[in-house]
Amino acid sequence: MSVNKIRVLIVDDHPVVRVGLRALLDSEPDMEVVGEASNGAEAVAQIAALCPDVATMDISMPGMDGLEATRQAHAACERTQVLILTVHAHERYLFPVLKAGAAGYVLKSTVDTELIDAIRTVAQGGVFLYPSATRMVLEDYLAHGSGGGQADDYGGLSEREREVLKLIALGYTASEIAEQLILSPKSVETYRTRIMQKLNLHSRSALVQYALARGLLTTGTP
Repeated sequence: MSVNKIRVLIVDDHPVVRVGLRALLDSEPDMEVVGEASNGAEAVAQIAALCPDVATMDISMPGMDGLEATRQAHAACERTQVLILTVHAHERYLFPVLKAGAAGYVLKSTVDTELIDAIRTVAQGGVFLYPSATRMVLEDYLAHGSGGGQADDYGGLSEREREVLKLIALGYTASEIAEQLILSPKSVETYRTRIMQKLNLHSRSALVQYALARGLLTTGTP
């Protein structure tokens, strides 16, 4: 087994879905399915035991659902990134899982075109949302606020922190940001942590919401 392979845990209560996902992921040279779970409780136990790089998580499952499992995943293994994989394309499902700490959200209807890229993105520290989800996140932030940092806090960021924040908003992974700014990926993670502390944000998704709402995707934004 290559040490560079992305280790993936598949979580879904339908065996046929797990079989299909395993076949899809095992065909990728840089990925390896290290386990499966059929509900949230099993998922948390598997994350604690295996510490996979990514867990693809269904939302609707018997017993502990995917939302609660996502909340508990970080405590089970800090490095595991949760990627929600669901049929639900609605904000009432999107926002709770992002607030629970998920690093991405992929619709099952787009598995064949988006899942592989999504796994690679979140495994490298990025955030993956399908296009209409990005729009919903931005609209919700503008309407209600993030519940975290205020716009004025942006002035407290250093120039390098602003650069990192903007690149995160543009969807670059930690490795890609490190290459662009001539830093180490670890330094990028340090900057991201510092940015979140200064802006009083508590999840990667909240940071992305803030950056989007602050207009950091606009050309020429400082």
